[in-house]
Amino acid sequence: MLIERVRVKPAVVEDGQWPWTVPAIGDLAARGVRLSSSIVVLVGANGSGKSTLLEAIAEGYGLDVRGGHGGRKYASTLEPSPLGEAIMLDRTRAGSGMTRRNAKGFYLRAETAFGMLEYMTGARVPGYGDKPSWEVSHGESYLQAILGRFDGPGLYLLDEAEGPLSFESTLQLLYRLQDLVSEFPAQVIYATHSPMVAALPGAQILEMTDEGITEREWVELESVGLWKRFLGRPDTFFDATS
Repeated sequence: MLIERVRVKPAVVEDGQWPWTVPAIGDLAARGVRLSSSIVVLVGANGSGKSTLLEAIAEGYGLDVRGGHGGRKYASTLEPSPLGEAIMLDRTRAGSGMTRRNAKGFYLRAETAFGMLEYMTGARVPGYGDKPSWEVSHGESYLQAILGRFDGPGLYLLDEAEGPLSFESTLQLLYRLQDLVSEFPAQVIYATHSPMVAALPGAQILEMTDEGITEREWVELESVGLWKRFLGRPDTFFDATS
């Protein structure tokens, strides 16, 4: 593990202003959250604050909020977000030296991944694959970066990275994440809607809801129950009389 607690500087919180009006972010500001595993999965509905929190962690750690690998000289040159400016990361001994130019890891951000991967593969940056992103599918460009760059110590932040991936390719991603945390001083924080991702063995699952941030077991997740029902009887979801 690299980060054992995420909290917020109280003096920076502005009541009634975004993102503090998002219940889970307000809860984070009030009491912080402890991380107890090398793999942390953030789950929650759209608008629950998962991506907002992930971006702020990237800012606090020193990864470029546009995504990509850590340690680049132009990383984090954008103005910090309100949460990014306020966030505090309590690091373990292993994570204490990984800051700014030495911020090892990777941030795969859904909103900016296409442009980031297009630039990296076009510039022939090592580890992003041999083929430019415009010559392969969106999922293949993800896999090129995952297989080439998800290697070594560091913090790996993923925002719905399974989106363009097939079932088999998602398994490849999850196997790689398991290898990372077993072989290196590494930590994964993954924001997702996917029960498949949340099923990663040993993962700490943090659910972000209108009640705040709560640690859950996989079987307790609403999305798990819905998928079980859907796969068992998909017809009932399309039957107007049910």
